Amino acid sequence: MKLKIAVTGALGYSGTYIAREAHSRGHQVIALTNSPHRENPLSLPIVSLAWDAPVQLEAVLRECDVLINTYWVRFNGKNLSHARALRNTQMLFTAARAAGVKRIVHTSITHPDAYSDLSYFSGKAEAEKYLRELPVPSSILRPALLFGRTPEESILINNMAWALRRFPLVGVFGDGKYRLQPLHVQDFAELALHEAERTDRENAIIEAVGPEIYSFRELWEMIGKAIGKPRKTISVPPWFGWGIARLTGMLFGDVMLTRDEVRALMENRLVVENAEPAGPRSLRVWCEHNAKNLGKDYASELSRRKT
Repeated sequence: MKLKIAVTGALGYSGTYIAREAHSRGHQVIALTNSPHRENPLSLPIVSLAWDAPVQLEAVLRECDVLINTYWVRFNGKNLSHARALRNTQMLFTAARAAGVKRIVHTSITHPDAYSDLSYFSGKAEAEKYLRELPVPSSILRPALLFGRTPEESILINNMAWALRRFPLVGVFGDGKYRLQPLHVQDFAELALHEAERTDRENAIIEAVGPEIYSFRELWEMIGKAIGKPRKTISVPPWFGWGIARLTGMLFGDVMLTRDEVRALMENRLVVENAEPAGPRSLRVWCEHNAKNLGKDYASELSRRKT
């Protein structure tokens, strides 16, 4: 059965993969975006996300069978915040319900927590709660860390390789034993479409994690070996490591890591014990395949958002 699917962020990172996968399966895709100026290789119909016009959004969604939502913001800053992202997400879900959308597939995060003082995780928990209380079948996908087809898309991994190519040693926050479970973005896209194509009315919560688990120290070591730049890893106080990351980001007009992201990492929020892998693609194999170009240039997320 061919569906009409609205994808938020369809011209962005994970949304592009989801839109491409949906298109390849013969579904009709509408791109809901905050960045209508971005490249549109699939020539998708584009609708700007007008957060102040829910009636207009409802009218667009009335024509759709499924809403796949990738919208959120990475950190609090000028003109954006997790609180505002939560309000917008709730409005989006309400519009989808009013429009008669048959299923909502929503991107959350591993270990959302309404009681956390990390607003990213508490906001994601509140968004999940709001969605589950709506009388609309939903699938909630909880990725930890996504890596993409190219080094430029895989910003954290690429910039770790960038540091390994330029410095004789690297620092890990504290003991470096906290872990991550990266998932390839194509695996994530296929998972999202699998859930979009469901014909039952059951709700689902899926830990969208990859097949490999790395401690943060092991991740540095694996990337260094893959690119032929093995380096000594040393433990540094979290405030010091974050300060270095902040200065590096400022050098490139970017935000390399936030203090909250360091905390979330050290709290082991990016790993799920005993979870079934959501896809087969290996980060280690990917790093070896991309070794020639991985980390050659710094990848700026803020610059990518502007293009």
